[in-house]
Amino acid sequence: MSKETNPLRTATGAPVGDNQNSMTAGSRGPTLIQDIHLLEKLAHFNRERVPERVVHAKGAGAHGYFKVTNDMSEYTKAKLFNGLGKRTPLFVRFSTVAGELGSADTVRDPRGFAVKFYTEEGNYDLVGNNTPIFFIRDAIKFPDFIHTQKRDPRTHLKNPNAVWDFWSLSPESLHQVTYLMGDRGIPATYRHMNGYGSHTFKWVNAKGEAVWVKYHFKTEQTVKNMASDVAAKIAGENPDYHTEDLFNAIEKGDFPAWKLYVQIMPLEDADSYRFDPFDVTKVWSHKDYPLIEVGRMVLNRNPENYFAEVEQATFSPGTLVPGIEPSPDKMLQGRLFAYSDAHRYRVGANHNLLPINRPRVEVNNYQRDGAMRLDNNGGGSVYYEPNSYGGPQEVPEHRQTPFTVSGNAGQTAYDQEDHYTQPGDLYRLMSEEERTRLVENIVAAMKPVERDDIKFRQIQHFYKADPEYGERVAKGLNLPIPQEVK
Repeated sequence: MSKETNPLRTATGAPVGDNQNSMTAGSRGPTLIQDIHLLEKLAHFNRERVPERVVHAKGAGAHGYFKVTNDMSEYTKAKLFNGLGKRTPLFVRFSTVAGELGSADTVRDPRGFAVKFYTEEGNYDLVGNNTPIFFIRDAIKFPDFIHTQKRDPRTHLKNPNAVWDFWSLSPESLHQVTYLMGDRGIPATYRHMNGYGSHTFKWVNAKGEAVWVKYHFKTEQTVKNMASDVAAKIAGENPDYHTEDLFNAIEKGDFPAWKLYVQIMPLEDADSYRFDPFDVTKVWSHKDYPLIEVGRMVLNRNPENYFAEVEQATFSPGTLVPGIEPSPDKMLQGRLFAYSDAHRYRVGANHNLLPINRPRVEVNNYQRDGAMRLDNNGGGSVYYEPNSYGGPQEVPEHRQTPFTVSGNAGQTAYDQEDHYTQPGDLYRLMSEEERTRLVENIVAAMKPVERDDIKFRQIQHFYKADPEYGERVAKGLNLPIPQEVK
């Protein structure tokens, strides 16, 4: 059987370019964690003999479509972005991050913004937030960060000491903290917020030419936010406010929509740009890399069953299609494994067989068994590869594009440590009213912290971003105004 009629595919439907060789840094390695096919094979195999999400537990979802308004074939061979007017069905899940399944919608927290495109080349998941940045830039810190956002193991209460202790010891968080504590920290509804891929990705066109890319979903409903006092009142009266709003809007035909834009950076610019383009705590200036329209996303159908569609929906930034590849972003590299692995634990090794996750293409591979196998488990077909029995084969033209790596293998930090320029720029972009609300929110959040040394350490970060910023927070907390620090 030819490779064209029986392509080997991943569980999410993407064709496999090479099933014999792991992706390595050179012929001797080491093996790269971004080899998503390798990780999927190993992790699925580990679970072949078979809870609430750890993060993003509370959320709402809806079906819709994406329509291309500007052909992107110059930059990517991904078919969902090629061809003017091309429509692709999709499913979106919005969520809060830190709270449990029964928590309130209107808390001050980033919002998850996850999109599953059901493409003709397999599923493509764009798993981002309503912020263009994040608190940390290396996945090794993620479990510790999330622990600070969850409940204290002794008191079973939220712990502001842990939150601000971690942030004050992790200055790379300052940009996201400033964003979170500002007006956009509590969106008015899921419909009135933007979405971002946050990470940098690589787009590759049919000629093998590549660029770096960032995704921006801009709401057509306009951005609207919620004041802290209003959010607290609604949390007590209707903790499902955002979930209800999204459902009711779609039910009455008021379909929410977003325009998708991208920023595109030539590969060579990554070596000379003034900020590391793979650092997720930083943004790219729109003056340097203007937004380019790609298409329009519309949500027009509510789920028929919340558990089957919203709760069992699984998203991973490692669910990719030809023409879209990872970047060296260290946070992204960890997420490529962690998300799918969390789904295998929570939903099961065969989560991609569930209707909400199933690709819209025929999936042929050698994964077998595991809990809740929902199809014929491969029947009596050949169950290993390579084989001489006409089993699915890799499609070499869909190998990931090679890239150059250099340096010694080791636990190496990012080589840029400017954590203050962009948070300071963000603060100075705000109006006086916005700055006042920002400071008030920070002061209210920091007052319960028991130790002044933690407060003062965090104030110094604010001061380094902008002296006025630090002085106003210090004054609000009745602490000494920092002297100028380097």
